[in-house]
Amino acid sequence: MNKKLLEIASEIVQTQVSTRSMAFEEIVLSLRQIFNALQAMQRCETDGSFVDLGAAGEESTGEGKASEKLDPKDSIQDDKIICLECGTEMRQLTTKHLTSHGLTPREYKKKWGFPLRQSLSAKSLSKARSKAAKKRGLPANLIKFQEERKLRKAEAAATDSGPLESPQNAEKDSASSAAKRSRKKSSE
Repeated sequence: MNKKLLEIASEIVQTQVSTRSMAFEEIVLSLRQIFNALQAMQRCETDGSFVDLGAAGEESTGEGKASEKLDPKDSIQDDKIICLECGTEMRQLTTKHLTSHGLTPREYKKKWGFPLRQSLSAKSLSKARSKAAKKRGLPANLIKFQEERKLRKAEAAATDSGPLESPQNAEKDSASSAAKRSRKKSSE
């Protein structure tokens, strides 16, 4: 081996520390475990025998143990969310991150028992987004849109042949189609 075992172990621990926060004791323990595992692999390499990953693997995979011990409901915290697959801490579990585990957000939620409507982001991030949306008037506009949609569905259900257009709806439809056409022309 070109590099010394201690150098390799320290590089591995540095990578772990860069992906998630670790306490001093945790860093020292991880360094020891990785160094011992590398030493065992080197001994097996010189002897020509196989590495017993049962003992060494369990000691060195601290991240896997942490994600198994962590209750899925506790993984979504106020300022971070912890990926239950790898133990990485972040503000939001992105689709890109989950694809590195071969999962979609839907599959991840089903696997770990989250409701499908559950946001995969830190609680503080969800609150900040909600606050910003309320500031923009999004909830009021959403309620107005939902009420209009209910009225249109009720009108469509009342008539068998299809919805009758009231003069107000006809004006709205013609105005919205004119706006769509002007946007289409400007984009070309």
